[in-house]
Amino acid sequence: MSRSVKIAPSILSADFSRLGEEITAIEAAGCDYIHVDVMDGHFVPNLTLGAPVISSLRKITKLPFDVHLMIDPAQPYLESFANAGADIITVHVEADVHLDRSLQLIRSLGKKAGVSLNPSTPAHTIECVLDKVDLILVMSVNPGFGGQFFIENQLDKIRTLREMIGSRPIELEVDGGVKVDNAARIVEAGADVLVAGSAVFSGGDYAGNISAIRDQLSRHS
Repeated sequence: MSRSVKIAPSILSADFSRLGEEITAIEAAGCDYIHVDVMDGHFVPNLTLGAPVISSLRKITKLPFDVHLMIDPAQPYLESFANAGADIITVHVEADVHLDRSLQLIRSLGKKAGVSLNPSTPAHTIECVLDKVDLILVMSVNPGFGGQFFIENQLDKIRTLREMIGSRPIELEVDGGVKVDNAARIVEAGADVLVAGSAVFSGGDYAGNISAIRDQLSRHS
């Protein structure tokens, strides 16, 4: 486990009534990315925030905004999220019939391009776009809600994707049910970015929660 692992708190688990303060707090706590879940109530059964909110939050931090678009279609909105301040824009393979085009567009906008797979989607579905992505996001829960339990068979998919990535400079991110007690197994399987929602925001001690994840990883390194 020699890879440098990034922690990306999902603001889906933050207090939305004071979102700016929450972002300042997790930055001070030592996170690496701000993970922003965008949901449309169509592709997933929930509604969250859009580009105007991201634009407002952009003024608060210089940390990378890791924007996960759980929307269908995504392509018409890529430019607005890029202009709002997203640094990484991730689209779902299941929601984009023109995935190659979307990934090219994201990169043409000067952003890192990500592709996400739902739990039931096999790794091979993104084989043809590997040279056009900067990040692969494995959903280890069914998307739409925070606080779910990690789906164990996703560890095999993470291992497969790590092999597929090979020497390419692609980050492998895992989102869903990431906790202190399973973080090491997820990283051992091949992840190098961990999205943690309730694991970071629960209890109010954000620095302590992030440190607990990092400590667990260091024990297994």
